[in-house]
Amino acid sequence: MNDSFQNRRAGMTLYSSPSCIEGHACRMVLHEKEVECDVEYVDLSKNPNWITENNPYGESPILIDRELVLYGSHIIAEYLDDRLPHPPLMPPDPVNRGRVRMMIYRAQRDWLGKLRQIDEKKGKPHKPLRDAILRDLCVMAQFLSSQQFWLEDEFTLVDCFIAPLLWRLPHYGIELPSQARVMNAYAYRLFQRPSFSRSLSLFERELQLN
Repeated sequence: MNDSFQNRRAGMTLYSSPSCIEGHACRMVLHEKEVECDVEYVDLSKNPNWITENNPYGESPILIDRELVLYGSHIIAEYLDDRLPHPPLMPPDPVNRGRVRMMIYRAQRDWLGKLRQIDEKKGKPHKPLRDAILRDLCVMAQFLSSQQFWLEDEFTLVDCFIAPLLWRLPHYGIELPSQARVMNAYAYRLFQRPSFSRSLSLFERELQLN
């Protein structure tokens, strides 16, 4: 077992690839909570045995809290919200909690998943994937015209998953049109949050420079 993993057993540590979009979402959750938690950036290709010991899918992120090991960004995000209840990032009522979960599921399946597919293509044509993301975001923009965040005026876990997506759009050559300007305004509000700035890895900071 990895020595670093053994040494972290006494506290909470989030292991994330510096380029992992879902790890980025979990890092933002951590910083919203302002909790003392170590964030360690890992190269998945250099520690394959340790990764698969703690996540059978060999993916980032992984959260270790004492004897508990969690993987799956949506599971980690909800655990952090339960474990560290202030400020709450899930609504108190079951209806809106269900809406948050469904929106995170859609973000992971329809948008974050497509960005991973683009990365996997490594230079091969991926215009249909980019167009699909752009089309969906333009449709969703209409829901943001009268509210501050994805779920009306309350910042929730959904916003922690959408922020990394919007940050990466220029890197993937996805430009929101003028009719979706409310989405750009929403992105600006997310990027101005201290938790977002602190959640960025060096790799992610440089995405806006390329």
